[in-house]
Amino acid sequence: MLQSKSIVFIHGLFVNNTTWSEWQKFFQARGFKTYAPANPKHQGNPSDLRKNFPEGLNQVSLKDVVMNISNFIDTLPEKPIIVGHSLAGFVVQKLIEMDKAIAGISIDGAPPKNVLPPFQTIKTVFPVVNFFKSGPFMGSRAWYKNAFFNNLSDDEANAAYDKIAVPESRTIARNTLFKSFANIDHSKPHNPLLFIGGEKDNIFPAGFTKRIAGSYSDAGSITDFKSFQGRSHFICGEAGWEEVAQYVYDWIDRN
Repeated sequence: MLQSKSIVFIHGLFVNNTTWSEWQKFFQARGFKTYAPANPKHQGNPSDLRKNFPEGLNQVSLKDVVMNISNFIDTLPEKPIIVGHSLAGFVVQKLIEMDKAIAGISIDGAPPKNVLPPFQTIKTVFPVVNFFKSGPFMGSRAWYKNAFFNNLSDDEANAAYDKIAVPESRTIARNTLFKSFANIDHSKPHNPLLFIGGEKDNIFPAGFTKRIAGSYSDAGSITDFKSFQGRSHFICGEAGWEEVAQYVYDWIDRN
């Protein structure tokens, strides 16, 4: 088993750290110390954040997000395991490249700049990176229904929106496309990585997640991939999330 009992959960875009509460309970019950820091300008109750966008939110950059977690990790008594969803899947890759964690799990993760996304990804995230728009992005219920909650009924999707949706910095998303910081050196030896994809993910399809994992080329490093059938981008919150969490736990136990 990986020699760390600390797990840092990292949230992606359009949500905040409250989305990891059930996963924290799951891993705490199995003996782990868990942490789920919020990205800059993402602290608080999602409904409050929707009513009052945090001042300076749209100035938060991709590097700000990565370094916020890196600096948090530096305060811990041991090097942790890191788990990230969506944009935070890229953050996991970057922190592993920086040797900040003993292992990383990317769930429905965003690609680095040097792995080109499919048209489906571009189509789904275009409203976020749209350069004709200024200020933070706040997804509509319809956008979340398509991007996150396509497995849910309308009533379930509305309830999930009320619970987790937050305004987001367009700068972070744009940085993934144009900043050299968003590149990953896939030839470099690295600590174990697990990539998990949801078959029905409308942002980052499972086949694309497999391609991201396959970009790593060091034969001596562990790079694993697992696809979950019928799962959406809301894979960490939709019915059956426990199966995904158990797979992550078992993978940690094996490595």
